[in-house]
Amino acid sequence: MRMAAPAIIALLAIGVYPLLKALNMSMRLYQITKPYLGTPFVGFENYDKVIRDPLFWQALERTAYFFILTIPVQLVLGIGIALLLDRVRWRRLAGTVRVLLVLPIAVTPTVIGLVGRLIFNRDFGFVNYLLSLIGLGPVAWLGDPGTAMFTIALTDIWQWTPFFALVMLSGLSAIPPEVLEAAQLESGRGWQIFRYVEFPYLRPGITAVLILRTADILKLFDMVFVLTRGGPGVSTELVSLYVQRVGFRVFDMGMASAQAILLLILSIVLARIYIRVFYQELEA
Repeated sequence: MRMAAPAIIALLAIGVYPLLKALNMSMRLYQITKPYLGTPFVGFENYDKVIRDPLFWQALERTAYFFILTIPVQLVLGIGIALLLDRVRWRRLAGTVRVLLVLPIAVTPTVIGLVGRLIFNRDFGFVNYLLSLIGLGPVAWLGDPGTAMFTIALTDIWQWTPFFALVMLSGLSAIPPEVLEAAQLESGRGWQIFRYVEFPYLRPGITAVLILRTADILKLFDMVFVLTRGGPGVSTELVSLYVQRVGFRVFDMGMASAQAILLLILSIVLARIYIRVFYQELEA
C-alpha cells in the first residue's frame, strides 16, 4: 500500500480533482469578469444553455467533419503501411522505417502547426512552390475557408498515420506463424488471408486507436490554433477552440466547464460504441 500511495496521490491530483472541479464549476454561475456576482449554484442551467447554443453544435459539426476527413484515411493508410512492413524481409530496412514512423508522433502539436504554416504558406510555402513548377498560381491554403479545413486535415493525417501503422503492425506481429502458414497453404489469395486471418488480430488495435484519436480530436487545440486560430472566420473552429473562446475570451467558465463535461460524456459513449462494434476477443 505504501508503494502504491504516490501513484494514487498523483492520480487523484491529476485526474480526479480536476474532473470534480470542472463538474462543480459547470453547475455554478462562474463569470470571471463579474466577480461581484460570486459563484452561485445554478444546477443544470449551464448545460441547458449549451444544449440550446447553436454555435456549440456548429463547432461540433465541424469537428465531426474533421473526424470524417482524417480518421478513415489514417486507418486505411495505417493498415496498408503495416501490411507492407510486415511483408518486408529485410529486417534492417523494416527497423529503419519503424524508427522514422515514430518521429511525427514524437513532435509536439505546436511544432507540427508551425511546420504546417511553413509548408502551406501562400507566398513562400513548399506546396505552392511545387505548384509553381507546373504553372499553377499560389493557393491560400490557410486563408481560404474552402481549403483551410482540408489543409489542417492533411497536417493531422501526416502526423498520426504512423501511429495507426505502428499499432496495426503490433497486431500483425501477434498472429501465430503456424496459423498464417496454414492459411497460405489452404488459400493463396491475399484478400481472404487478410479478411479471415489478419483482420481479426487488427480489431483490438483498431478499437484502441479509434478511442484514442476520437478523444484527441475532441480536445484538439494546439495544432489548429497555431495553423489557423479557428479561421478564416470560424471555418476551422473545432469544438475545443469554441470551448476555449467561451472560457478565456468570453470568460464564462461555468458554461465552458459544462461544454467540457458534455464532451467527456460524448467520448465515453463513442468509446462504448467502438468496443461493441469493433472489439473482438481472440481465442488463445
